Amino acid sequence: MADPAVGDSSGAGSPVNFRAALRGMFGAALERLSADGIVAIAAEDLSGLLEQVRETADQKFGDYSGTMAMALAKRAGKKPRDVAIEIINRLDVGDLFEPPAEPVGPGFINVRVRDDALARAVVAAVHDARHGVAPVAVPETIVLDYSSPNVAKPMHVGHIRSTVIGDALAKILKFRGHHTITDNHLGDWGTQFGMILWGWKHCRDDARFAADPTAELGRLYRLVRKVADRKPEELAADSEAAALAQQHPEAGREVLAETARLHEGDPENRALWERFMPVCRAEIDRIYSRLHVSFDHTLGESFYQPLLGGVVADLVQKGIARESRGAIGVFLNGDDQPPLLIRKADGAFLYATTDLATIQWRLEHWKPERILYVVDHRQSQHFEQLFATARKWGAGDVELVHVAFGTVLGDDGKPFKTRSGDTVGLEALLDEGVARALGVVTAADAERGTGTAADQQRGIAEAVGIGAIKYADLSQNRTTDYVFSFDKMLQLTGNTAAYMQYAVARVEGIFAKGGIDRGQMRRECHGVLLTDPRERTLALKLLRFAETLEDVEADYRPNVLTAYLYDVAGAYSTFYDALSVLKAAGAERASRLALCDLTGQVLRKGLELLGIRMPERM
Repeated sequence: MADPAVGDSSGAGSPVNFRAALRGMFGAALERLSADGIVAIAAEDLSGLLEQVRETADQKFGDYSGTMAMALAKRAGKKPRDVAIEIINRLDVGDLFEPPAEPVGPGFINVRVRDDALARAVVAAVHDARHGVAPVAVPETIVLDYSSPNVAKPMHVGHIRSTVIGDALAKILKFRGHHTITDNHLGDWGTQFGMILWGWKHCRDDARFAADPTAELGRLYRLVRKVADRKPEELAADSEAAALAQQHPEAGREVLAETARLHEGDPENRALWERFMPVCRAEIDRIYSRLHVSFDHTLGESFYQPLLGGVVADLVQKGIARESRGAIGVFLNGDDQPPLLIRKADGAFLYATTDLATIQWRLEHWKPERILYVVDHRQSQHFEQLFATARKWGAGDVELVHVAFGTVLGDDGKPFKTRSGDTVGLEALLDEGVARALGVVTAADAERGTGTAADQQRGIAEAVGIGAIKYADLSQNRTTDYVFSFDKMLQLTGNTAAYMQYAVARVEGIFAKGGIDRGQMRRECHGVLLTDPRERTLALKLLRFAETLEDVEADYRPNVLTAYLYDVAGAYSTFYDALSVLKAAGAERASRLALCDLTGQVLRKGLELLGIRMPERM
């Protein structure tokens, strides 16, 4: 029999998700508890009770803890400790865990992973291309709708959250084994195009358009918006807009008319739209390329335009929508609450109409079990009404989820703006992040005297700077607002992308320094030693990668993964600073190299799932 601290040397074995295994064991114990008449437990309550099996906050109490005894005791009118003892008496932990001792406190059932089981699981993960993460047992088709900018105007800082959260969730869900379909639902058919059409006909600059089409279209959009909105403070600050507003007092109405003509198929407006779209798309795609974000599909609002009349007619015919003051809407809560409007009195369709057509099309063509909308929290009411209407319309069992997120704030606690009060452009944000990262890279290079080539420095800065912006966003609880700070996000300490990238570089530096072939090391890894508590702590954290990704999916929160990676990096730092790796000998050296290797694999894969690139060097 193998040494308990080493594990089975006969082979790598299969990946182990200790929490999932323990929940299964608790599930069997609770079913026996109910069958024995100790506490009645309905089948539909079981999953909620098993979610109470979580990792402990402090390893001195064990590795996992079940807290369901308190809830069950209250239901049965018994003492929690007595119920916990009954559960322990029926709990078979097999060869993965040490049998639990007496309950702690009011009824906590604490369980510790056996050292030999932990060692075997590390070996399995080292040999596993998925780092110990087994694919989900029942994969689903999941559509993710995110980013979705309006193409006729420059992307701004507000787009960063939807884009990076959606991209990270898509990568994580796909790695978990689901069939993911990503769709960038572009705003390519709305009033913003009417503004550009009006601007083109009244105030375009042909020379500027020839020199830089994107810049000229952006200028027209910003100018015409001011003219149409007629806000005194904006007109006072822009003499060109003020002059146009005076010449065209009905500009706002005329913009809507241009939009309507486009939707009605006016040849001139349609030709201009087809001329401008490639220019607008190229600019957006260039930004996505810098972010290393891509989509399976980019089906904008214009794609669904032919379906909108049928959507309205079907909703009316089925009695779901009705006319009110010339408009047509879905009255979900009677006449006292605003309806979900699907056609205006003038015959124009709305965002809701397009969104309903999109749901209908996706269900017919992609047949998803879930559709996730990664959209600003300010759209919550729209999605509540949209989802309720879709269900009444016959959306079936598809799960519709609004993955809402908060606002990016400046140091003043208000939405992040430029000094002039304009919304910060996304490319300007990326440029600033890369420029600051380049300053850090060149300073570090000068201090070390390594003489890195300038183009290499720029490549490193691009990965570090953009990674910092992404990670800073993803490390926040998505439902909260957060304050944007370049100074904090580029630090090499704390929960930042730079710190995580440096941690990976540290791991890889060990193998480079020792001249070690990592592939050969993995093939020859048949056991690990976990004799030091720091080795055990690191091993257990590494093997919680699968649990972490489960938790991300449960609530669509990428910050769960960033927090986990930070914990892994911290545990590795503690391990590495206290214990020799390359200077160790024999089995101890091989074992510690295996832990280092798995740490590097997990950190690198975790960053990859978040959309964070590793630079060539740090």
